[in-house]
Amino acid sequence: MGVQVLAILLVVLLGDSIGDAATNPYDFSAITGLMNDWQNKLPNWVGTDPCGDAWDGIGCTNSRITSITPSSMGLTGSLSGDIGQLSELQILDLSYNKGLTRSLPKQIGNLMKLTHLILVGCGFSGQIPDSIGSLQNLVHLSLNSNRFSGLIPPTIGNLSRLYWLDLADNHLSGSIPVSNGSNPGLDMLLHTKHFHFGQNQLSGTIPSQLFSSGMHLIRVIFDKNQLTGSIPSTLGLVQSLEVVCFDRNSLSGAVPGNLNNLTSVQELLLSNNRLTGPLPNLAGMSALNCLDLSNNSFDATDFPSWIPTLQSLTTLELERTQVRGVLPVILFSIFSLQSVVLKNNQLNGTLDIGTSHSNQLKLIDLQTNFIDDFKQSTGGSSIEVILIDNPVCRKTEAAGQSFCTIPQSNTSYSTPPNNCIPAVCNSNQTSSPNCKCSYPYTGTLAFGAPSFSGLENSTYFEILASSMMISFQSYQLPVDSVSLSDPCKDSSDYLELILAVFPSEGVSFNRIGIDSIGFVLSNQTYEPPKLFGPFYFIADQYTYFAAEVQVPTTSKKSSNIGVIVGALAGGFVLLSLLALVGVYAFRQKKRTEKATVQSNPFVNSDPNKSSGDIPQLKGARRFSLEELKKYTNNFSEANEIGSGGYGKVYRGTLPTGTLVAIKRAQQGSMQGGIEFKNEIELLSRVHHKNLVSLVGFCFEQGEQLLVYEFLPNGSLKESLSGKSGIRLDWARRLKVAIGAARGLAYLHELANPPIIHRDIKSTNILLDDHLNAKVADFGLSKPMGERERGHVTTQVKGTMGYLDPEYYMTQQLTKKSDVYSFGVLMLELLTARRPIEWGRYIVREVRVLMNKDKDLYNLQGILDPAIGMGTSLKGLERFVELAMRCVEESGADRPTMGEVVKEIENIMVFAGLNPFEGRISDHFGQLRGV
Repeated sequence: MGVQVLAILLVVLLGDSIGDAATNPYDFSAITGLMNDWQNKLPNWVGTDPCGDAWDGIGCTNSRITSITPSSMGLTGSLSGDIGQLSELQILDLSYNKGLTRSLPKQIGNLMKLTHLILVGCGFSGQIPDSIGSLQNLVHLSLNSNRFSGLIPPTIGNLSRLYWLDLADNHLSGSIPVSNGSNPGLDMLLHTKHFHFGQNQLSGTIPSQLFSSGMHLIRVIFDKNQLTGSIPSTLGLVQSLEVVCFDRNSLSGAVPGNLNNLTSVQELLLSNNRLTGPLPNLAGMSALNCLDLSNNSFDATDFPSWIPTLQSLTTLELERTQVRGVLPVILFSIFSLQSVVLKNNQLNGTLDIGTSHSNQLKLIDLQTNFIDDFKQSTGGSSIEVILIDNPVCRKTEAAGQSFCTIPQSNTSYSTPPNNCIPAVCNSNQTSSPNCKCSYPYTGTLAFGAPSFSGLENSTYFEILASSMMISFQSYQLPVDSVSLSDPCKDSSDYLELILAVFPSEGVSFNRIGIDSIGFVLSNQTYEPPKLFGPFYFIADQYTYFAAEVQVPTTSKKSSNIGVIVGALAGGFVLLSLLALVGVYAFRQKKRTEKATVQSNPFVNSDPNKSSGDIPQLKGARRFSLEELKKYTNNFSEANEIGSGGYGKVYRGTLPTGTLVAIKRAQQGSMQGGIEFKNEIELLSRVHHKNLVSLVGFCFEQGEQLLVYEFLPNGSLKESLSGKSGIRLDWARRLKVAIGAARGLAYLHELANPPIIHRDIKSTNILLDDHLNAKVADFGLSKPMGERERGHVTTQVKGTMGYLDPEYYMTQQLTKKSDVYSFGVLMLELLTARRPIEWGRYIVREVRVLMNKDKDLYNLQGILDPAIGMGTSLKGLERFVELAMRCVEESGADRPTMGEVVKEIENIMVFAGLNPFEGRISDHFGQLRGV
């Protein structure tokens, strides 16, 4: 505060010197206080007159600062309490400055004229201050994609003018606040049109009081939280609703019958909950585009007759909802229908899509049903029909039919050139759709509820790009063109696209241009076509600003002879000192080189040569740290997909659009440089479809990073725990077991030299998009040299519960140590329990309970119910016996991994599955895929 008081005093005391300054002295004091806590300040933030000198990102009305909007400027630091002194401030937008961290000051509540508070994609954390409820003029509140935690402030209910409320993608917890007596709550926001609370940790029930007929809500988004209880019937009173998302919670009970009163709703997403009762009748929802009720526990029912009446329907998803019977032909004649997903149900009879089906229909996915025939229509070749694991695909004549295989998805897309030849650009520049080289402003666009299903149809993205250009031009922004690329679905089923905005003048934007574009996107001024639904944008930091105007400096010749003489004398002394230092430096050179190689074994790397100091890589690439920061949005929390003792794992997107998983070691867990190099060399020479592939690595600035192929379905642990939302029945667990076993057998028996993994566990078994298992994390792996016959004497490493007791006692590591860990993994597949849980060891538990004279060997009490207890578990007893052989105390009594693979293949055949294609079938050899 001393600096700010001094600034005010200077303004007052200097009088004539700065008396003509345009900026109010108190506002200048406040902005000075803010800048004291910010690093990477903008170049023209100098002087004492932000308004008169037109500081970038600072807007004024007369002498008062009324807007602060330096978005995407790379600011770092915190937001100090000085913000509260800007009494005339109306707009505060600091979006996309990821380096702005810590909590919001309570003084934010002093900004009584504030209408827009937008902090999208920053790094703020801590609780949202209650004082935010004092901002009576606030219209737009966006705090999404930060790290805010704690409760939702009930005082937000006091913001009677609020139109937009977005707190999504944070760490907010606790219940949804509603009013109680004199205490405010969200139910008081009668004029708010947007409730965005998705991707948090909210818990408790949805209060019935939250909704009422007096509300004007358009979008209610609470996806991916921890909400329980039932959906309140009061939701059906909000007639203005267009988007309702409660998917990925733990909601239970029946869906309210009055939801069909919501005749304006276009997207209704209730999937991945625990809803029960009858499938709701939504016949009155004539505007419905996208309906997803998948993965709930509704009562078994015939396919609803009201669904074909929804003539606006584009996407229908009722996976695992116990729908049965024959699909009516009329369903496929809905004019706008694009996608029908009814996997894992009880549909039967003949599938007939008729001859008058929608021209937009692209996908009919009926995997794992009881359909025994398919009547193909003429002209329907463009429709992907998937009938894997249906009786129709077990017929001999079905062999080779496209509907009995998994289609290969091709979602690559990039805005094409606009009738021109793409330019050849310099490093870091990109050719725009108008074939001009420049530095685009980039980031990720994410859409929560698009009403179309397929990502292959470029028409939708052309419409989106066109609408963005129209919007930018309407606001007279310096934009030449926009490009969209790499469409994909993230783990929350959001549609993500890479957006690149190209400048209309020169090769880069100036700060005003970036500021203006960022505000249009963060403020939601731009409205995408309705078929895309609600969106958010996370920008990359822009570092290619148009060159600042440089003020030439003047130099003067000095006639001071004393200065010249002094310089000459100083130079002589300096040369003498350098000669003495040179001798010492030469001696130190060898020591330094040796130490450098120890700390960075890649320091002398030359990819065109081969030597003992250079990692012998086969297909793995060396990335720079800056590249990996760019691909992960600076290792943003939004891209974090896992963590462990080694460090964190981030999702990244390469320039080619390829998704990768980037494992970043935390400082305390990093191994030595030589060991890190050895691990990379080991990974780069093992290649098998059941091993996670190494894409590349980074070793610089004290960082150790490994870049792997990206596996979209996460780890086996996540599926067994229910975290991923993927249900693993008996057949799928056998498929996982055979994949992991084959990967491990390759390491033991085909790698040269053989490799012992040493850390087999469920978190190190990853699943691809077809649930094929891949062994990952070779940080503890140990090659066996020619001299090491049978075992390697080494320090004991591994994970408790999976650790071979013989290895633990003798410190002699063998291939059978991996076999033991794999046996524990097999028991985990059966029980979904951790190896050691509540002090109980799963190996011992099974040994005590196991009784071969009883059904399922007397293990019903500890089997995972999700395995399919009500269905046939053929081969389970043999699976248990194999697992127990793997965990014998003596390694000599355990099978080899090759023998384990053979036995699991035999078990799959016995269970009616095809182990060689990894496909589920009731009769081995008669089915093409799952």
